[in-house]
Amino acid sequence: MSNRSRFVAFGVWLAALWASLQAGRTAETPARRELQRTSETAAVSCANLIYAGTRSSICFSDQFLSILAQDSTIQTARKFTPVKLASEELFRFPFAMMTGEGSFTLTEAERTNLRRYLERGGFLLASAGCSSQQWDASFRREFRLVFPDRELEVIPMEHEIFHTVYDIQTLKTKGQPAELCGLKLGGKIVLLYSSDGLNDTSTMHGCCCCGGNEIVNAQQVNANILAYALVQ
Repeated sequence: MSNRSRFVAFGVWLAALWASLQAGRTAETPARRELQRTSETAAVSCANLIYAGTRSSICFSDQFLSILAQDSTIQTARKFTPVKLASEELFRFPFAMMTGEGSFTLTEAERTNLRRYLERGGFLLASAGCSSQQWDASFRREFRLVFPDRELEVIPMEHEIFHTVYDIQTLKTKGQPAELCGLKLGGKIVLLYSSDGLNDTSTMHGCCCCGGNEIVNAQQVNANILAYALVQ
């Protein structure tokens, strides 16, 4: 199938999902209610998490929102919305992203809210900025605390997440091979994580990869992830 045909088919699929939501045939969750709300205004909003009290995802490009809107029928808000991980506001957003560098520790309220968010239909994209080993270790520790009975699983390149809007054959990096890991709940992926940067810092002023193993086709990867998250 050509990219153009895939975009058209994807738009029809998404429209059908929204129609189902509006008719009440899909289970109600806060994240799904937000998807219904944003479909009415033709703009999907994405949360940029404020976590560990005051840490925030500063160096993560929002350019994938624009290319997704240009190359598919999905309309997006072109900027992230800062949202506290521990807040009820998080449940207004079907998609959230989280990144950073250095060590961090979530509060108990943040851990509880993150688990609730993912169990109730939300989706998280997380990435260690500049391939920060400290951030990676912190995220994996926090994941084990939030989901002690779960494991992150490697997502193979054959998975549909790599072929939703753009046909991605490989994760292109500045050095070592990279992979995405995911968490499945109820048979659906609700979290995707990369220990290498998906930040797309080349499109951001004042941000750089600083020698890390950044994924250079991050725009297309992130756009595919958002599209996938919306139609699960």
